Amino acid sequence: MKAIQLEQFGIDHLKLVDIPTPHIGENGVLVKTSAVSLQYLDLIMVEGNVMPNLKFPHIPVSEGMGVVEQVGKNVTRWKKGDRVLIPFIPKWESGEITTYKNQERTGMQLSGTLAEFSIQPENTLVFAPKNLSDEESASLSVAGLTAWANLVSQANIKAGQTILVQGSGGVSLFALKIAKIFGLKVIATTGSKEKEAKLKALGADEVINYNEIKEWSNEVKRLNGGIGVDITLDVAGSETIEQSILSCKENAFIGLVGFMSGSKITIDIFPLIMNYIRLQGYSVGNAQELTELVNAIEKNNLKPVVDSVFTVEKTKDAFLKLKSGKAFGKIIIKF
Repeated sequence: MKAIQLEQFGIDHLKLVDIPTPHIGENGVLVKTSAVSLQYLDLIMVEGNVMPNLKFPHIPVSEGMGVVEQVGKNVTRWKKGDRVLIPFIPKWESGEITTYKNQERTGMQLSGTLAEFSIQPENTLVFAPKNLSDEESASLSVAGLTAWANLVSQANIKAGQTILVQGSGGVSLFALKIAKIFGLKVIATTGSKEKEAKLKALGADEVINYNEIKEWSNEVKRLNGGIGVDITLDVAGSETIEQSILSCKENAFIGLVGFMSGSKITIDIFPLIMNYIRLQGYSVGNAQELTELVNAIEKNNLKPVVDSVFTVEKTKDAFLKLKSGKAFGKIIIKF
């Protein structure tokens, strides 16, 4: 089979190779990859900024989708031809995360999705939405699920609330779209004049340019009748967390889901304590929540935002596009 292997850290060391197709066994599901979606996590993995002791060669990338090619003799839930979403945390079926479920993740401790075939577990595969293409479906098992699990399972969003979405990456754009189908007011931030119009077109009620307004928490409150928002997902970490906290009202929810500007944070805990704000670290969700997201996508015809699609031969170009920060939505690599 064809696969992209990382031979040593650095985008230039991503190589297209031919390697043996994995053996299915009695309990496995052989999935033929159709499309994969890039995350910021994939970029910093490839560049060596996390997991410095990674063993080479390594197949990277954490999310994607494919078609069932073959099933083991003990598998009953799937058949050849089923379109499925590849799980990021293969042991997490439902409930809360535990050490047992959390120890292995696709594209990190396990081989990633940038391979023509992979062996997946029966119980955490989820049907891809019938209304989405392979390229659109590829971004659901990490980016889409992160937004869904934070907003629906953790924040328990309700119609009439206000959410602040930050930037135009995959998680933030999913959060925007999910918030709109639940009836929330959306305030979005961006550093690009061009992206302001795109966010409005997707349904953002208000857009703030953080390059023009450095203390954007004040503008958030001005645009929301003088009060803070009910929910925000902080995607950048070090440089945004203070403004995220100051943008929130009493009893608000802040999901810590990213670290694009750094993972070390220094915060003033006084507004957290005085306003009873919940600061929650959270990474993706389980197979049950992913099934709920798929149902919502089909019922509401929710469409993920795809920035660009690359062939597997152009994997390096896809990573360079991700690194540029110019994408609006997901960058997809198609087999």
